[in-house]
This record gives sequence, C-alpha cells and structure tokens, in this order.
Amino acid sequence: MRYLITGGAGFLGSHLVERLLLDGHNVICLDNFYTGTKDNLRNFIQNDQLEVIRGDVTEPFSFEVDAIMNLACPASPVHYQRFPVETTRTSVLGALNSLDLARKLDIPVFQASTSEVYGDPTVSPQNETYWGNVNPIGIRSCYDEGKRAAETLYMDYNRQYGTKIRIARIFNTYGPRMSVNDGRVVSNFIVQALQNQPITIYGDGSQTRSFCYVTDLIDAFVRMMKLEGSLVGPINLGNPSEFTILQLAEKIIELTGSRSPIEFELLPSDDPKQRKPDISLASSALGWKPSVELNEGLTKTIEYFKEKISKAN
Repeated sequence: MRYLITGGAGFLGSHLVERLLLDGHNVICLDNFYTGTKDNLRNFIQNDQLEVIRGDVTEPFSFEVDAIMNLACPASPVHYQRFPVETTRTSVLGALNSLDLARKLDIPVFQASTSEVYGDPTVSPQNETYWGNVNPIGIRSCYDEGKRAAETLYMDYNRQYGTKIRIARIFNTYGPRMSVNDGRVVSNFIVQALQNQPITIYGDGSQTRSFCYVTDLIDAFVRMMKLEGSLVGPINLGNPSEFTILQLAEKIIELTGSRSPIEFELLPSDDPKQRKPDISLASSALGWKPSVELNEGLTKTIEYFKEKISKAN
C-alpha cells in the first residue's frame, strides 16, 4: 500500500513511517518540521519507498495514496502552549484536509487523538464512553479542544459521507526520538537525571500517568488500519499500568545511577491528576495489549538520550 503520514517526522510519526517501510509499504511523509526533524528519519531516509515532503496540513493537499494517517500536531505542553492558535488550526484544519482527501479517494483515514480529550478525569480508569472533564478556555485547551473538535469532524464525515475513519486516543507514550526539550515528563526526567541536575516534579508527585512504549503503540496503529466493519473508534491505546510521577522519578534515578535530587514546584493549571486507560476495547477488537514493561522501555530510552546528549557535548 501507499500511505500518507502527516507529521511523519515527529516522535510517533517517524516510528510509524519506519514500521510501514519495514512492512513493505510505500510512504509519503508530510511535515512542516515545527516539532519533527529529519534526524528522526535518518536511519531510513534513503529508502526508495519513502518520499519526504515539507508541507503544512493547514493548507489543502493532494496525493494519490491508499490510506492516510494524520499525526500532525504539537503534542507537548511546551510546544502547544507557545503557539496555541496554530495548534488549534493544525488540529481542526488538518482534520478537515485529511478527511476531504480521504473522502475524494474513498480511502481509510486515521486520526491520532489523545487521552487529553478526557481532561482532568473524574473517573478511573477512563473508557471510551466517558465524555471527559475539560476546561474549554484554559492554557491546555488549544490542544484538548482541538483534538476533541477533530474527533467531531471525523465522526461527522463518517456519518454524513460514509468516510472510512479510524480514531485512536493515545495515552502517554515514550521512547527513542523524543525531543530533549519537549517538556514531557519522561524525557525531562531522563535528561535531568543523566546530567545529575535536580529532577523537577510539579505538584507533590502523587498524580499518576500510564506509560506506553512507542513500538507497542505503533503496533496498535497498524492493527487499527486493518479493522473491518463498522468499528471506527475512538479506541484507547496505552499501557494500563499506573505509576505516580514520584515513582517514575525514583525509577529513572535508579536506572541511570543518577545523583539528582528531587525538587517540587507548583502544579501547572489544569494538569490532570490521573491517567489510566481502560483498554478493553483495544484488547477485544484488535487483539492488542502492551508487551514492553516500564523498566525495559526506560532502559532503551535512557540509552537513546545518553547518545544524544553525548553528541551534543
């Protein structure tokens, strides 16, 4: 097949591109390189089955492809809070342009949504029937509401036009190719620990997250694109094993052998207190569950950042 991956030079996008190439597919990577980098593609950029194009999903685009997977959007608070208007535009216009091309070609289109559509949840674990608890005017709303609007568009295109959609709600994911300065908790803690800097925890560290290793997530993406029938999502994708932020910091200090102290700062506005996916639907519909345990995934991620920091110095 010939796939179009928007945001294909990003953290998740590059892993998806790599997996599809390994599976023998042709891939067009469309990216404006705001948060993605060509360095993420360097191991396979010479592959004849890959075409890399600089472009922005907020502008209409057209390619002859068999499937579209829309991953274009800043996903870390540092990036989307710096340019909130552009983030909402990317979510909404990127969804519209992806859907219009999929409708025109009569092909399946995948939307990378997020657990942030649940906001600061009042139930745990979160399943797909939960409507969420989102602040529509807060500092995170550009991302949260942008992704919620994208889901609305996908469902309405499916109902009104019969467009073949797939919606994945992605919970915290980590692994190689995360950016050093993207502000996500795993990369922050690892970079601080490797440099023996204080590890910064916002709040008291009791808030929880569930961490999924990137190859597990990409496997779920591939399985979703093979879905037949009326199931279009949304489907929660993540690791249901729940850890406090303090437990994560202590684990990373242990795995790196760091001398970093832990420092506590004020919790940012609207920061969710809990994240734990109910993956019953993913398990039954996709035959999927994560296989990489946190210690194994963190060890691989730490090795990646060791090399990256070493090269930078």
